[in-house]
Amino acid sequence: MATDATALAGNWNYPTAMRFGVGRLRELGATCKEAGMKNPLLVTDPGLAALPMIGEAMESCKAAGLGCGLFYDVKPNPVGKNVDDGVAVYKEGGHDGIIAFGGGSALDAAKAVAVMAAQNQSLFGYLDGGKDWEDIPANEVPPIIAVPTTSGTGSEVGRASVITDDANHVKRIVFNPKMMPAFVIADPALTVGLPKKITAATGMDALSHNLEAFCSPHFHPMAEGIAIEGIRLVKEFLPTATADGSDITARSQMMISSSMGATAFQRGLGGMHALAHPLGALYDAHHGMLNAILMPYVLIRNREVIAERLARLSAYLGLANPSFDSFLSWILALRQELEIPNDLSALGIDTAKADLVGKMAVVDPSSGGNPIALTNEEYSRLFEKAVTGNLDA
Repeated sequence: MATDATALAGNWNYPTAMRFGVGRLRELGATCKEAGMKNPLLVTDPGLAALPMIGEAMESCKAAGLGCGLFYDVKPNPVGKNVDDGVAVYKEGGHDGIIAFGGGSALDAAKAVAVMAAQNQSLFGYLDGGKDWEDIPANEVPPIIAVPTTSGTGSEVGRASVITDDANHVKRIVFNPKMMPAFVIADPALTVGLPKKITAATGMDALSHNLEAFCSPHFHPMAEGIAIEGIRLVKEFLPTATADGSDITARSQMMISSSMGATAFQRGLGGMHALAHPLGALYDAHHGMLNAILMPYVLIRNREVIAERLARLSAYLGLANPSFDSFLSWILALRQELEIPNDLSALGIDTAKADLVGKMAVVDPSSGGNPIALTNEEYSRLFEKAVTGNLDA
């Protein structure tokens, strides 16, 4: 393992090392040193910034003889300015690595800060200029260590970030192999204080990643197998993690399912995410909650193509009378148990922007993985069903 930050960053094909288990946060400082960092910047969100876990993380760095800066101006749906501001702090502080600490929003913003750390333009100015992200020299991307505190997005093992272009009200999926973290410290104890509502929503996000990957028409047998087991873990452990947030076994298994979902969705996502991305940009709604509400509506729309494979999945999950209907019944019952709303109107969303939502969904990169190719008009109608609670086929 390279011990110089520049050398490590220069080889962006290095494998991600995951350090999993309760109490692994205490290894953060030593892990930063192993990655070649001397003065990392910890990027998180305002909700976490004042919590003891952030103090523990920075103290671990200090104990290892490292400097450690802190940046936490990150919105729940991070915007380009959050990334630009983080880059400015990174440069001003003379930092040489990124600690991405938090839920999916903080992790996504932190990874984007790392990729843009040595660039001279703002995030969207760079993209709008037409330069391919792959042209960024690998040795200009500092090493990243990811420390997830939720179990949903799996961003800690991903090569992409979702950042909102708030000027144009659209979420952009920023992909770059060089933003894959060098190390992941997956400490389930960091999720113990997560509120019940967020535990449920992020857990359903993990389910949506695994489920859409499983239903994708693209060929990737290994990702399909990972998705199946990721879904089983949600079935077995999400209700417990939500009902009893101190159950460390359930918290641990959900953290695993989250990482499995992000690994599996290299096979593709689908209509849930194609709709959730524009809705998140237009209404600033929680991504996991959007996927949780949209899930049955998208499944029903895709039924003619996915019925047979969901019957197989139902058998693996041990559902009675394995079939599409038994799987859908499980999804609806799970949502009710987790107190997930039945329709988008519960989030203050109406049908006024149905046409715009359809047009945004059809061009979202996730739409390419939906089992059925939907038009913008079909996405608009699907959105309207999810707003009004119409579960009819």
